[in-house]
Amino acid sequence: MTTMGDVARIAGVSASTVSHVLNGTRKVNAETRLRVEAAIEETGYRSNVVARALAGGRTHTVGLSISALTNPYFGGLVHAVERALSDAGYVLIVGDSHDEVDSEKRVVDSLLGRRVDGMIVAPAAGSERATLPEITGTGTPLVLIDRGADIAADQVSAENLDAARSLTEHLLDLGHQRIGVVRGKPGISSTTERFDGHLAALTGRGIELDDDLVLDGDSNTDTAEREVRALMSSTDRPSALVSMNNAMTIGTLKAVRSLGLSIPGDVALVCYDDFEWSDLFEPKLTAAAQDVDTIGATAVELLLRRMRGDDAAPQRIQVPTAFHHRNSCGCG
Repeated sequence: MTTMGDVARIAGVSASTVSHVLNGTRKVNAETRLRVEAAIEETGYRSNVVARALAGGRTHTVGLSISALTNPYFGGLVHAVERALSDAGYVLIVGDSHDEVDSEKRVVDSLLGRRVDGMIVAPAAGSERATLPEITGTGTPLVLIDRGADIAADQVSAENLDAARSLTEHLLDLGHQRIGVVRGKPGISSTTERFDGHLAALTGRGIELDDDLVLDGDSNTDTAEREVRALMSSTDRPSALVSMNNAMTIGTLKAVRSLGLSIPGDVALVCYDDFEWSDLFEPKLTAAAQDVDTIGATAVELLLRRMRGDDAAPQRIQVPTAFHHRNSCGCG
C-alpha cells in the first residue's frame, strides 16, 4: 500500500510537504507542488479523509446548502465559494435545498453526517426553527449567505433595500406612476428587503401602494410568467415593471413577449440581479448587479476564521450592488 512517505521519496520532498500539498495547510511553491502532484498521480496515493477525521478531528471539507442551483446567480455564488475554499485547501460539498425547509434539513443532516469542518447556508423559509439550530447545536462553524436570519451567526448578503429602491426610483424619475413589482418567495429576508425598498421609493414620492400591482413570483420563472401575463393582459396594466430576481425576470420577459408587447415600448422593465449575458438581450436589461465573487469570498473568509477558533461577535455584512443602466427602462 502506497504511503505518504513513498510519495515524498519520489517527489524528493519531506512527508510534511506532501501533507501541506494535500491539506492546504501551508503554501508550497509551484514547482514543488507540481512534483508532489505528479508523484501522487504516479503512485495513485490518496489520503484517507475518514482516517484523518478520526485522528485529527478535521475532514478539510465544508458543506454548502443552497437553493436552485439552476439559477445563474446561485451557480455563480457556488463557483465563488468553491474557488475561495479551494485556495484555502478545502473541498466543498454542495446540497440543493430547493428552497424547501424539509429538503434543507435532509441536506444539512447529510453534511453533518460527513463531519464537515464548517457550513455555509442560504437559508430557506423556516430555517430559523428547523435546520439552523441543529447546526449551531453541534458547534459546527456556520455562515449564512445571500439571506439573513435571526440567529447569532455571521451573515453575508448583497445590499437589497437601497438597491431595490433605486430601481423603482429610476422608473419614477422617468415619469412612471403605475409600477408593477414581481416579488420573490415569501419568508426569505432578501424578498422582504427588496420589497421594502420598492415600497420606500413609492412612499418617498407620496404614492400609495396598489396591491393589484404586487405580484407574487415565488422566485421562479413559471410563476412569474403566469402572474405577469395576467397583469399585463388587464385593461389597466402598469407602464413599468420591477422584477426582484433573475429567474423571475426570465418569466417576465416570456410573459410580455407572449402577449405581443414590447420592452420598453409598451412596458419599461428594471430588475434586481444581472446576467453575465445581459448585453446580449434585446433590449439590454437595466439591473442591480450583485457582486457574487465578493459575497462568496467574504463568506469563506468569515467561516475560516470561525474554524480557526475566532469567537468574536457575529458580523452581518452587506455587499454593495452596482447599477447597470441599459435600455430596458426606456432610456437611451
